[in-house]
Amino acid sequence: MELLLIAAASLAAALVTFVSGFGLGTVLMPVLALVVAPESAVALTAVVHLLANLLKVGLVGREADRATLLRFGLPALAGGLAGGWLLRSWASSADPVILRVGEREFWTYPAPLAIGTVMLLMAGTELHPRFAGWRPSARWLPLGGLASGLLGGLSGHQGALRSVFLSGLPGLTPVAFAATGAVIACGVDVARLAAYGTTAWTPAAEHAALLATAGVAALAGTWLGSRWIRKVTLPFVRRLVAVGVILVALRLITGGFPLPA
Repeated sequence: MELLLIAAASLAAALVTFVSGFGLGTVLMPVLALVVAPESAVALTAVVHLLANLLKVGLVGREADRATLLRFGLPALAGGLAGGWLLRSWASSADPVILRVGEREFWTYPAPLAIGTVMLLMAGTELHPRFAGWRPSARWLPLGGLASGLLGGLSGHQGALRSVFLSGLPGLTPVAFAATGAVIACGVDVARLAAYGTTAWTPAAEHAALLATAGVAALAGTWLGSRWIRKVTLPFVRRLVAVGVILVALRLITGGFPLPA
């Protein structure tokens, strides 16, 4: 049953991720955390995420926007390295922020709390009719890339913030959006896995069956997404991104920040 649950979650998340640009890590990490330690779940998710993105690049990577890869992708790569290093060096000892809502208590950390709040505001402007024509300015692409990569290295939630910026770029088709995001995600995945070092590869070796199940399912979902992507429209992508960003932001604010034990 555990393997079936992981396979179903991985396949469905990978399919949606092909269109939205994010979601695989957000869905898969909590599911894996039901059966392995949180730090192992983060590591396994990073490997599966990389496998899915490599296939995505192979399927549509030639349609990636090169200018965006330079302006957003290179800062994201640097951010991924920095975030991975920070996760290993100090995140586990940082003081949490405690949030109380009635009788319920949530804990998070300053970085995901701040970034999650900003993401909520950005997603809200996307969904509100008054801001229908609003788009993140292209001049903020390097800063957006750095923040996206940093968050990816720290918690694996790199895609939501990246999609906010990329979905607002003029002239970027749904396929180019998916291709550009996939190439950038691959770079961040490689950077953060390098920064994690044996922290990532040891759990992968210890939980080979889980990794194989999630990996094969994610590859299948990615292939299905590649068959579907050319049938969707950009407004649909933007609405999907906005709703997904809100969910990820709430997860970050209320305690969706995985840390090593």
